[in-house]
Amino acid sequence: MKYVALLSGGKDSCYNLSHCNANGHQLVAAATLSPQSGKDEIDSYMYQTVGQDAIEFVARALEVPLYRHVIQGDAIEQNAEYGSRSAGGAGVLGDETEDLYTLLKRVKVHHPDVQGVSVGAILSNYQRVRVEHVCRRLSLTPLAYLWQRDQAELLSEMIVAGVKSVLIKVAGIGLTVKHLGKTLNEMQDTLTRLNNLYGLHICGEGGEYETLTLDSPPFKHRIALDGTEVVMHTDNDFAPVAYLRIKQASLHPKESSTDGKVEVLPLLDDRFGELKNVVETSVLEQYEKGSSGTYEPTNKLHHIPGHPSTHAIGSWLAIGNIHPDSSLDSEIPLEEQVRDCFIQLQGILQSHDLRIEDVANITLLLPSLAPKIFAAANKAYAEFFGVSPPSRACVGVDLPEGVGVILECVARKDNTRRALHVQSLSYWAPANIGPYSQAVTVEPYVFVSGQIGLLPASLTLPSPSSLPLETALVFQHTDRVIRAANTTGGHVLLSLYWLVDYADTIHTRRACETFCEETPTLFLVVASLPRGARVEKQVLVHTGKFTILDEDTFIQVSHTPEFVSGDIHAERTQILRSAEFLSGDVDPECGTKVSSEVILSSTRPPILNWQVSRFDVSGTSPQCVVICARGHPSREDAIELEKIPLLSAFWATALSARLFHRVEADFSPSWSSVSRVLFGDNMPATTFIPCRYIGTWGSDEQWDWAVAFVGVS
Repeated sequence: MKYVALLSGGKDSCYNLSHCNANGHQLVAAATLSPQSGKDEIDSYMYQTVGQDAIEFVARALEVPLYRHVIQGDAIEQNAEYGSRSAGGAGVLGDETEDLYTLLKRVKVHHPDVQGVSVGAILSNYQRVRVEHVCRRLSLTPLAYLWQRDQAELLSEMIVAGVKSVLIKVAGIGLTVKHLGKTLNEMQDTLTRLNNLYGLHICGEGGEYETLTLDSPPFKHRIALDGTEVVMHTDNDFAPVAYLRIKQASLHPKESSTDGKVEVLPLLDDRFGELKNVVETSVLEQYEKGSSGTYEPTNKLHHIPGHPSTHAIGSWLAIGNIHPDSSLDSEIPLEEQVRDCFIQLQGILQSHDLRIEDVANITLLLPSLAPKIFAAANKAYAEFFGVSPPSRACVGVDLPEGVGVILECVARKDNTRRALHVQSLSYWAPANIGPYSQAVTVEPYVFVSGQIGLLPASLTLPSPSSLPLETALVFQHTDRVIRAANTTGGHVLLSLYWLVDYADTIHTRRACETFCEETPTLFLVVASLPRGARVEKQVLVHTGKFTILDEDTFIQVSHTPEFVSGDIHAERTQILRSAEFLSGDVDPECGTKVSSEVILSSTRPPILNWQVSRFDVSGTSPQCVVICARGHPSREDAIELEKIPLLSAFWATALSARLFHRVEADFSPSWSSVSRVLFGDNMPATTFIPCRYIGTWGSDEQWDWAVAFVGVS
């Protein structure tokens, strides 16, 4: 696509151009925001303004027209989010972000074919969120190939690529006036040392220094600084603030020819490359056996949805089983059916003193994810959200006849709600392909959107189709989203793998075993996934942080969850544990300790299986429980399940239940029997999801139905 460069003149904005070009995009113009006449620098939260007296030379070195706009606004909206969570999308009147909107709108007038905007953001969510907000309003795609890059690695890469940038401002501990005018190559050792001593950001992401680029692979000419002046802003022995005023500069022919290309990053980190190899081996072994598992169910025993199901615990609310009103004509367009569901959702939320902006996560079930259907659903869906929409999983399932959409959600009124909503193309992980955030944190949970194996830089699936690569990518995407959403990471409490081919379940399960992912897990074969993907991974994460009373003081502590599973037979109960702090044999691959306790014995397959994630913290109950059933568990089986000590405290805290059932299995009698024993009249919000296959971690067994519960305590 044709793109405009947002230029500060610094190393990041210039080096990102190399990666835009390497990904096939064409630079046609540059744009910059400047301080008012007579000012070298202003205190802007958004823009690097020092060095603007040389920005004209950067554009001339690139041989593209430069569009400038004087910053008029102030940093009025200083929160992590910019704009409203309500539908609409307007900016904040008088904010400096709106100057960027004015600038890019003018660029589009002169270059109507521009589709992208190059952004040099590395770590700054503040800057990225605002640029993305402006781009969305102007139908532009942000290109941020440096986003989330390791800073030490990135700085080395810039130097090797031939980026010649000099420090023109210092404002960090250990940096002094003598460092002004030094190149990145000359400063690399100093920056690394200061990072080790004081935590200084090697690429200056904490505002420790600013740069001006004199040469870079895309430059057609190099810049020479012919006259500079040091301006001391704040004199300090440890961290003076000073900058270079550029008094005179000139352009010169480049000393060596270059094609302007840089090496594109490897698609997979090493450990995910190894995981890809494991899946490739598994696929090859299965191919040699000559088996395939794709099928269309013929005998569909659909559960007809009833009224929406709601359950509230404290400030949490779960709503399940929302579907179009039965009075609607089943032939109405899908967009209208989606709108009807959201109108119902708004009404239910309002009755609990909540708004749609309080929703943290949504599961959207459609009859198919063919491009037209997916686009129509997204169009209606987007009408109800502004910035920082909920996380989401969207899957195509065999819905009952006449039902075009079902959705379920979890909401909480919480002022600390944080969304990771990345709309830029990068090497990091896929930008959202619909109106959802990659992750939403509502303590203590991080709700992560379903991840499919898109190539992040292009938002396309691997071609030709490759289950090993898609699987490795969904693992990598999920891992990166978790780390970006919560700086300390987190602990996966529940994993759902949505697939479209039964034959792929064995390979995905092999990947889980290789990744040492011991957590309540389900493998669910459904009709279709977004963009024609073969696998989608959805997880629920816990921060692992707890506030406890230590003598007379409340302190925050971190814990690691324990994974426990067990079976219920007619004659026995078996319990398996896996956790770092449990006694038993050490798994050499995962480094975890495993122990088991077997009560009685049986050769019959289990009628119920249960899996739980729990923290060994006083006063808390398990956070996630998965129950799988085969055949028709009896009331006695349910009573045995209810009384298991590890689970007994959970049933009163269960907030939501997603009940996955095989399309051809009549699950209603057994579920009713089990649920009445476990919950009585205090049922969690329940959504029924038809599947073509249901499997669990560590076993090839197929189950008739399974329930994934999420609890709050």
